[in-house]
Amino acid sequence: KLNKKYLNRDFTTDVLSFKIDEETPEGETFLGDVVVNTDQAKRQAKEYGNSYEQEVAELVEHGVLHLLDVHHDDDNEKTIHGIKLDK
Repeated sequence: KLNKKYLNRDFTTDVLSFKIDEETPEGETFLGDVVVNTDQAKRQAKEYGNSYEQEVAELVEHGVLHLLDVHHDDDNEKTIHGIKLDK
């Protein structure tokens, strides 16, 4: 539902990132929010042979990378993973 509401995409997604990039009163940077579709994470964990916890952790990491402006296109999913592994 969030994918449709905020990105006008009418399909299920596993993770969404909402960039805010504001400074808190304490001087820390708040990057934004990451929302994980836990139902999709369960399906993907089974499909990929991961534990549910591992799948959720990878999705959170993926979402945080988007908040840090690391992006990928649909044709090259490995780009984001390559950047993740190189850092």
